[in-house]
Amino acid sequence: MDSLPSIAVRAPRRGGPAAGGAALAAQRPAPESLHPSLWLGHQLGRQVDPPLASGFRLLDIELPGSGWPRRALTELLLPHAGIGELRLLAPALAAVQREGRLAMLFDPPAALSAWALARLDIDVEQLLIVHTRSRLIPGSDSLWACEQALKSGHVGALIAWLPPRLRAERLRRLQLAAHAHDGPAFMLREMAAAQRPTAAPLRLALQPGAVPDTLAVGILKRRGPPLDAPLLLALPPVLSGSARERARTEARPALAAATFVNLAAQAR
Repeated sequence: MDSLPSIAVRAPRRGGPAAGGAALAAQRPAPESLHPSLWLGHQLGRQVDPPLASGFRLLDIELPGSGWPRRALTELLLPHAGIGELRLLAPALAAVQREGRLAMLFDPPAALSAWALARLDIDVEQLLIVHTRSRLIPGSDSLWACEQALKSGHVGALIAWLPPRLRAERLRRLQLAAHAHDGPAFMLREMAAAQRPTAAPLRLALQPGAVPDTLAVGILKRRGPPLDAPLLLALPPVLSGSARERARTEARPALAAATFVNLAAQAR
């Protein structure tokens, strides 16, 4: 009979099992050192690229990497447009513009006031607004236009108010394009999309707060443990009541152009 192979048994270290477990934990490599997309389930994942601070400390604490991700889609689910989503994202847009890069908005639900945008530190000279649902381009091409913007290399940040009931494969293509895009990409969708899977690694649900100029932010999907309760964020009050009425009647509209869409359509 062949002899059994010898098995080395290490004697327990002084201090008992707890000390041994701590030593093993100290020797275990960090998951992100093996692959950037790995993380421990009870911890927030990290980001390979430097994150983009959201401008809200409570939110940054709960976001993997302590900020909005670059090279990835971020989904924001809304009960309806105009609840403060642009004020939530304004600090990120302003930060990208300070890097000398364009911010692009696809299909905002209402006309934007240049005066109000300036109050949010958004430079309208570095802002391109694209209306893909106009007669210039079919509505079915809105996702295609977003994809081309992400691939162009000329856009720093992208925000798109998407049509409802999108097919999963179209969003997967957007995620692939976002992965090669050095900047944040925010997709704003209907709340019912929470019942469907998403290719985006980060998905948030937004609700108007009970107090004016506040927003309740729930995290439905992230690289890390679930968030037990929504965060209540105080949004910057852009305009007082009287100033809001004045902006509605007197302020010039923000830059609104479909130049990119026209050029992209000609290149097809």
